[in-house]
Amino acid sequence: MGVLRDHPELALFLCLALGHLLGRLRVGPLTLGGICGTLIVSLLLGAWTKVTVSGDVKTVFFALFIFALGYMAGPQFFSQLNRGSLRFFALCGIELVSVLAIAFGLAKAFDLDVGTASGILAGAATESAVVGTATESIGKLSGLTQDQITQYQGHVATAYTVCYLFGLITIVIYTSQIMPMLLRVDLRDASRELWERMRGGGGGLESDEREALPGMVGRTYLVTTADGRTVGELESEFDGRITVEAVKRGSRQLTPAPALRLTLSDLVLVVGRRSHAIEAGRLIGPETPGIPGVDTPLATSQVAVTDKASDGMTVDQLQRAHPEFVKDGVYITDVLRGDQVLPADGGTTLRRGDVLTLVGARSGLTKLVGRIGAVVRNDATDFIYLGLGIAAGSLLGQAVVTFGDVPMSLGTGGGCLISGLLFGWFRSRRQTFGAFPPQAATTIKDMGLAVFIACTGLISGPQAWPLLKQYGALLPFAGIAMVLVPATLSLVVGRKLLKIEKPLLIGAIAGQQCSTPAITSVTQVAQSSVPMLGYTITYALSNFLLPLTGPVLVGVLGG
Repeated sequence: MGVLRDHPELALFLCLALGHLLGRLRVGPLTLGGICGTLIVSLLLGAWTKVTVSGDVKTVFFALFIFALGYMAGPQFFSQLNRGSLRFFALCGIELVSVLAIAFGLAKAFDLDVGTASGILAGAATESAVVGTATESIGKLSGLTQDQITQYQGHVATAYTVCYLFGLITIVIYTSQIMPMLLRVDLRDASRELWERMRGGGGGLESDEREALPGMVGRTYLVTTADGRTVGELESEFDGRITVEAVKRGSRQLTPAPALRLTLSDLVLVVGRRSHAIEAGRLIGPETPGIPGVDTPLATSQVAVTDKASDGMTVDQLQRAHPEFVKDGVYITDVLRGDQVLPADGGTTLRRGDVLTLVGARSGLTKLVGRIGAVVRNDATDFIYLGLGIAAGSLLGQAVVTFGDVPMSLGTGGGCLISGLLFGWFRSRRQTFGAFPPQAATTIKDMGLAVFIACTGLISGPQAWPLLKQYGALLPFAGIAMVLVPATLSLVVGRKLLKIEKPLLIGAIAGQQCSTPAITSVTQVAQSSVPMLGYTITYALSNFLLPLTGPVLVGVLGG
């Protein structure tokens, strides 16, 4: 124990390792997850060793976590602010009002201190970020001694741990098993029918999968029926949707200029989307295996749409507006909006900030990039942008607004969350600066939260056991009630009033609870990713709003 007290960094990283190991243990469809596991281990280790960790460590890592969370959610959050998503916003409103009302009611009914009430709110809502925002807000309450602040902050972590466990089990079982029975629906069949109705069939790919039949292909044909036709005539036949990239006549490689007239037995390389490239064979001749020398390298570039005139255009309209697509044989193969992959079909509507994958000759790509946007720079973190964003969030968090006699402050956590949302959204609009690669953002987010939780548990360990003895029966009840009440209200309102499709509604309820284990279990039951369509909308909004409930509850109870 002496070694751990003298070297708190050793205790800290030991909590991370053992906590994530505990979090991997599976009981049926349930796992605690690394964060809850880390908190349990750190509480036990803190109670046993009395390790002292500087509060500045918590603050720094929480700021990193909450900014990265906002940065990643920003583009998706603002993209969902449209009329079509308003009905899902009502579910998030139900969640916020319910958890705040229940936490406040329990605090008054059972005379709970501000730390215990905040921990119940954080745990039952399964939102780890509330632990940070509430803990920070407690530290700013006036009229409390330092010992009281430390005690109440410890109660946040303990109440969170117990309520999180029961809240997690409840939301997973309720959404994946009980809700389909209440709605009288086979989730698998309903998800398949809804997908076919919305998208015309087909499913998404997992992260380790690739298309067996890629949309963009190159094929070689032996000229028979196209004898005597020019390259330009052949490309015009398909309205520029295929391009002739190479022509080989005997041992000679010819330049495929529009005026070049094809002759019998020429070998032609055609590039285009699969359906058009296959159809071109009908006009050219039989397909042949790949022939050495009949090939041409195609460059690939990811371009962010920043041109205002391109916003709102379909893929077809964009290609017609820029003749270089047809003239230089450049194709759009993928459309990425935030972390969602959209079909690169002609009818897909493009928005500013969308990332297009362009494939074609390098000269054509170079011309197009400057006309529709900018090449995405995402190979290294822009620490200037990152540092300014966190500094701006920290400053925003220091502002105090008084409502009556109640002082309200976002704190560093709330301020960095808002600045992360804004900085992430602004980056998505023009992706030539402010790079924060997804892998780097995810690592900082996960590491920041894990270290913050470990610090909280180590500091709070000595206060854990007395609180459990005092409120042992109340905490599990609160964890279950604060899941069932808003989820049931959302189920009734979402189905009876908002008319949300059943698979989307179940996913949206998991999202309003910010529960990744719940949506994982739901998609496993559905054997489809359709419920994710509802989950992403409410998850993005709740991820922003739920952390702000910590300062609100602390401000009301503390005042």
